[in-house]
Amino acid sequence: MLAYRFAHFSDPHLPLDPDRLQGRQWLSKRLFGYLSWRRKRHARHSPAVLAALIADVRATRPDHVVVTGDIANIALPAEFARGLDWLTALGGPADVTLVPGNHDTLVPVPWAQGLGLWRPWMQGDDGAALAADRLFPAVRVRGPVAFVGLNSGLPTPPLLATGTLGGEQLRAAEQVLWDLGRRGLFRVVLLHHPVGRGVVSARKGLTDAPAFRQMLSRVGAELLLHGHAHRPSLATLAGPLGPVPSLTAPSASAVGPDRAHAARWHDVLVRRDGAGWRAAVTVRGLVEDGGKFATLGRYELLLPAVQPPAVLAA
Repeated sequence: MLAYRFAHFSDPHLPLDPDRLQGRQWLSKRLFGYLSWRRKRHARHSPAVLAALIADVRATRPDHVVVTGDIANIALPAEFARGLDWLTALGGPADVTLVPGNHDTLVPVPWAQGLGLWRPWMQGDDGAALAADRLFPAVRVRGPVAFVGLNSGLPTPPLLATGTLGGEQLRAAEQVLWDLGRRGLFRVVLLHHPVGRGVVSARKGLTDAPAFRQMLSRVGAELLLHGHAHRPSLATLAGPLGPVPSLTAPSASAVGPDRAHAARWHDVLVRRDGAGWRAAVTVRGLVEDGGKFATLGRYELLLPAVQPPAVLAA
């Protein structure tokens, strides 16, 4: 089986300017996000750094690109329109996969003016026939890899950045992962909120992370990819035959406050390794304020080919 290469980055946070809150928008959670952007966050996210990261990704000529959420900042309609232009420039829907983040779902936005604009990049291979509230889990099979997109974003009260999958999405994800495992595919789960213990605080965590981890221990996956934390991490979760690696990328447009929190992305090369898998991960990161990226580290993940139970428990 041929090798398959894909790139992963997260939290691009496109510039909020020149957007301004108007009318009733001042009376929502957007106010806190807007003030945070004006006070400090605008200086932490650089369009030039994001452009340099994308150029670095393109230089590797990946087969696919994965973005784990937070294109927007405060979910204004103008941000979704601008995000559509950005996604179109990044690549076609067949070559780029997106899952929403908490900033993309900060407050309720009509589907046609909000996430619906990004639907072609989020929906699974059969998504054209699905209703807006049935897109996830979204399964995209590309070569030996199956990307399984989950949506953990939902509006939350002020000062909270939690996410939730919900029982229905969790049950559907378990069935999907079981089926893809039976087909012998390399299963990559895309989820904005990290699920490893201690990666983020409870205020920013996935509320049903314990249920997700229990589900994963039954049917497994080969790799989990996240954003949200704005710092890199490599955690492991229990799978049927051993640990499941869980990678978190910092913001793709971040300039700091230090190099550990600056922009990074993952270059992942998947190959068969006997009866299992070998995933070579190259970490590329910002090393100069001018936008230069370099290799920060390399490692290989040796993963068994997990065979789920012959019958999925009800």
